[in-house]
Amino acid sequence: MKRPRVVSERKRAILERAPPPKERSRSHYWLKEERRREVEEAFAGTGPLPLYVSKTAEAKMRDHSISSGKQNLEALGLLLGDVFAHSAKPYTVVKDVATTDLQASGVSVSFDRNGFETLFDRLDEADFDYIIVGWYHSHPGYTCFMSPKDVGTQRRMFREEFHFAIVLDPMELQIEAFTLSGEKCVPAPFAVYWEEYENPYGPMKKLPLKPK
Repeated sequence: MKRPRVVSERKRAILERAPPPKERSRSHYWLKEERRREVEEAFAGTGPLPLYVSKTAEAKMRDHSISSGKQNLEALGLLLGDVFAHSAKPYTVVKDVATTDLQASGVSVSFDRNGFETLFDRLDEADFDYIIVGWYHSHPGYTCFMSPKDVGTQRRMFREEFHFAIVLDPMELQIEAFTLSGEKCVPAPFAVYWEEYENPYGPMKKLPLKPK
């Protein structure tokens, strides 16, 4: 069985880079009002948010959770991205996600033992250099929280400061991001961002004509 192109033991320097601009970032419309206010307050400050999720990655996670939720099944996948710093404050960017066949029920989910080669193939298909910056899963109808098992997974496999867990509930239309703080997982504000010629949750705009 082959290994993914980029693995956890590879160390990379954190690059200094400005976060996605505020005019192309917004709080997720599945966030609770209280959490949305926290994101808006963070936008009013000078530092970056802890986490930015691309429109592409957000749509894939949301669609996966909805399609699995229609069968009363949980969804699961990995977050692919990078870590940057701005004004000496690190932040994580999720550019894409990857998943494979799952062993899922309405209250638990794991990668299918026979699906790892497919998962590695999908990791290799990513068209950018990445690190695994966390994971996502869904709780259909049970709201967004980190169960003791989820916290254990975070502590064992995603314990770095740049690692996040995103939980979605497609039934209640809720989403939440979590990160480790000591022994606990705590909510983390995040924003969805889009590229210059994209709408926040719509199709891409036409590129401008090149000058003659």
